[in-house]
Amino acid sequence: MTIIENNPELMAEDRNDEENYEGAQTPLRRFLSDFCEARLAVFGFFIILVIALVAIMAPFIAPTDPYNLATVSILDSRLEPGEAMMSGTIAYLGTDGAGRDMVSAMIYGLRISLGVGIGSGIIAMLIGISFGLLSAYAGGKIDSVFMRIVDIQLSFPAILVALVLLVTLGKGVDKTIIALVVVQWAYYARTIRGTALVERRREYIESAVCLGLSKNRIMFRHLLPNCLAPMIVVGTMQIAHAISLEATLSFLGLGMPQTEPSLGRLISNGFEYILSGKYWISVYPGIALLITIVSINLVGDRLRDVLNPRLQK
Repeated sequence: MTIIENNPELMAEDRNDEENYEGAQTPLRRFLSDFCEARLAVFGFFIILVIALVAIMAPFIAPTDPYNLATVSILDSRLEPGEAMMSGTIAYLGTDGAGRDMVSAMIYGLRISLGVGIGSGIIAMLIGISFGLLSAYAGGKIDSVFMRIVDIQLSFPAILVALVLLVTLGKGVDKTIIALVVVQWAYYARTIRGTALVERRREYIESAVCLGLSKNRIMFRHLLPNCLAPMIVVGTMQIAHAISLEATLSFLGLGMPQTEPSLGRLISNGFEYILSGKYWISVYPGIALLITIVSINLVGDRLRDVLNPRLQK
């Protein structure tokens, strides 16, 4: 104490730390503040909002319906960007091998890719949270059994497990979601289990146990809310991973069928035409996929900085 009092610099630093701590903002305000530092995350968040709105409004803003066989003509196959289709619609980004307008196909493809990524992420998160919380709270043999299952799951490459499942289940949106849930839930379980083990030793949990509250109420009313911060970050990253994984599976011909083209399927449809100069069939869906994944990762990276106290200034 004497050293600090005799050193004005240390006293000034201590006062600055106290002022910074007292003036700390909420996570939401920190996320929106300091635009110069978080401009990439803000830009990514804006791009995600635009992409989500475009995907939701696909039936209303798409120039054509790529699923309507009455409007899709094989005579429009592989038109260059800017050419007119048989119906008179201008194909600003060209058409694919089936005669579908690339703008319309990409809008509907975004809808499927986002739906599969978000849907599988939510289901996998719910399953992973349930297993992780139960494992951390129960401990003992239950924890050992659950964690060995998680270790076995994580020891295999995600793409390999998804490939085996889709070969068995077949193509389709529901089959792809099931495959992605199976390969993702272990990440959530491992993350929340590690966080819950720390929170399990807190005084408020011990007080709840002494009061005789039920295990379910302790886990989901008291333990879970204090473990959500890392889960939000992991969930954001896993949604981007699920979208890229679905695109990879569809590119390999195992994800979405031809009648429901996602961005990965659209890239696969144009891969055979690249060497003949029909680059737009694969390049434009690939750019849309890249922008979507990068935007989600930018937001997830910013959330990690905001929600992790160790990374805050």
